[in-house]
Amino acid sequence: MNIASILRAEGFTRRPLGEFVQFLDSQRVPIKASERKPGPYPYFGANGLQDHVDGYIFDEKLVLLAEDGGNFDDPSRPISYLVEGKCWVNNHAHVLRALPALVPEYLNYQLAYANVSAFLSGSTRPKLTKSDAMRISIVVPPVGVQHRIVDVLSRSENIVRMRRDAEQKAKDIIPALFLDIFGDPATNSKGWEVQTLAELGTLDRGRSRHRPRDAPHLYGGKHPFVQTGDVTRSGGVITTYEQTYTDAGLAQSKQWPAGTLCITIAANIAESGILTFDSCFPDSVVGFSPGSRVRTDYIQQWLGFLQPTLAAQAPQAAQKNINLAILRRLKVPVPPLEPQDAFADRVQSIRAIQSSQRNAIASADQVFHSLLARLFQR
Repeated sequence: MNIASILRAEGFTRRPLGEFVQFLDSQRVPIKASERKPGPYPYFGANGLQDHVDGYIFDEKLVLLAEDGGNFDDPSRPISYLVEGKCWVNNHAHVLRALPALVPEYLNYQLAYANVSAFLSGSTRPKLTKSDAMRISIVVPPVGVQHRIVDVLSRSENIVRMRRDAEQKAKDIIPALFLDIFGDPATNSKGWEVQTLAELGTLDRGRSRHRPRDAPHLYGGKHPFVQTGDVTRSGGVITTYEQTYTDAGLAQSKQWPAGTLCITIAANIAESGILTFDSCFPDSVVGFSPGSRVRTDYIQQWLGFLQPTLAAQAPQAAQKNINLAILRRLKVPVPPLEPQDAFADRVQSIRAIQSSQRNAIASADQVFHSLLARLFQR
């Protein structure tokens, strides 16, 4: 018999959270960012670690539950987390000390992805007050059963974590490989010939001639329309999109071929993604098509090293932006094609591994959340 069946068979009913925890909220102390003194102790808020400071308030195993500013509208992100040892907590997270009948790790699993929408107040910034949090119903089986549940869930969660770590390591390999083959692009440490980005390919902004741009008849058709958010979320390769153009939308725009390097020039500066399908995009995105002297993967990774500098230097009005002229003038070290091709082949292999890891993460994450739902009858 599995644990979920045990819980049902034993008839454990839900009880109010307030019966099994002590709220230590009165001990919380917020510190403005400008007033924090750096130190070794973690400083926690609604959604986890925010900083490190030179003092601490708590020194025990506790569950922190978001009060305001939490991930209440995103069921994939936790609203509680476990902390242990010396730490400081601000006034955006409830501080829960589990009473002897409740295992802290078990409590955290039950709260982390709980749907608490019925207990929230406030419209512009939802808040989970102490009095409402105390009314959240939880299942409290014997401590031994709680430990068994924690063991099952922690093993499932560790699989997700290991998959994410493997994906990140694969991602970190690409810039390291670039530096090994081509040297530091900022100093051109290997002395390659230098040309401007405009001399190395076609560089132009996306297009939308129609005004107003949000005219309903332009959208909802069969033609992909990639936007800045799609580029930023792509991880370097654009495989999905959220908006489409109708035939009328396509007629007033421009469609770029698969393989185009999309570069954002507004809000998120110099983020990039390679199209895997033909698509239109707005003038907040620039398309680059390489000429005969460079490969797209090389330019994309070179740009990745420059991205923090370009973002920091971008002027800001309503939002940060850079113009096309700045990109066109950028000086690019131009190594021979042979190492560029070798680099591109390695990048494709690494991205295949990343794709496999992402699929594995999605599967493992689904198993973890399915376990939560079965155990706590979400």
